[in-house]
Amino acid sequence: MTTEKELHMVFGTGPAGLSLAAELLQRGKRVRLVNRSGQAAAPEGSEIVAGDASKLEVLTELSQGATTIYNCTHAPYENWPEILPRLQENMIEAAAATGARLIVIDTLYLYGPTGGKPMTEETPHLAVSRKGRLRGELAWGYLQAHRVGKAKVALARAADFFGPGVTNSALGQYIFPAVLNNQPALTLGDIDLPHSYNFMPDIARALATLGENETAFGREWLLPVAPVVSTREVLDIIGQQRGQPAQVFNVPSVAEAQAAGIFDDTFAREYVELFYQYTEPQIVDSSRIEREFGLKATPLEEALARTIDWYQTQAQSVQ
Repeated sequence: MTTEKELHMVFGTGPAGLSLAAELLQRGKRVRLVNRSGQAAAPEGSEIVAGDASKLEVLTELSQGATTIYNCTHAPYENWPEILPRLQENMIEAAAATGARLIVIDTLYLYGPTGGKPMTEETPHLAVSRKGRLRGELAWGYLQAHRVGKAKVALARAADFFGPGVTNSALGQYIFPAVLNNQPALTLGDIDLPHSYNFMPDIARALATLGENETAFGREWLLPVAPVVSTREVLDIIGQQRGQPAQVFNVPSVAEAQAAGIFDDTFAREYVELFYQYTEPQIVDSSRIEREFGLKATPLEEALARTIDWYQTQAQSVQ
């Protein structure tokens, strides 16, 4: 007699969705990935299908039989007010209709500036940005669906992330390719301040673990981070691993990044309200998830070495 594997639905095929799919497969789950095109570099053994998560009937139909739904979708900043509330409503309704648990990957934006105080799950939601306030409203709605018994929901928050597969990040495409080519790495704000980063495989492992534990639902979780260092120290480690100090090109403001042609006008307009993240310490305290589920972040040196290896492999593949 054989037992059919649990079906886990992953909406979104960015680095988080693809890394999560790989982690779930390792845990013996059946994985269905969904994006608009039905095309992605999906891990072997997963299923990838086309589907528009903004359409409730599509999301619900695809999720039939699933035990867990993961919202790893993303959208351009300028489209958040239109897209994110609709996705929230559809994810909750689909989870309610199918009986699936729902895990949502979230940002730190709803906390707003903390003056360097470490962020925990108890940190007040004092966003000063439109995007942070929107994230706060969405978080309340997700958890309210759990509180009233409509669906089982958990929120998982990540800081700036890096790792294999991650390019669009402050510690991504502007850092590793430059260092590998002996060019200056582009950095933002004050790089001598402490700044927490999440390693993508740690994010995937944490999301999968939350999905397996009933006690995770109805709660917010900060995902595992290594002991905090400054961005300059991160670059020093990368330089040591490369055997050559990393050169730095620092951009202290959005206006200067825009003037240099690094940020286009649309992105600059949207990002300026979030730039405080690089002008004050950004410290994440992930002790709750570490304590309750035994999750530990990959040591920073190892995580950076694995990321360098991935970028090197990508560079070799296009030569």
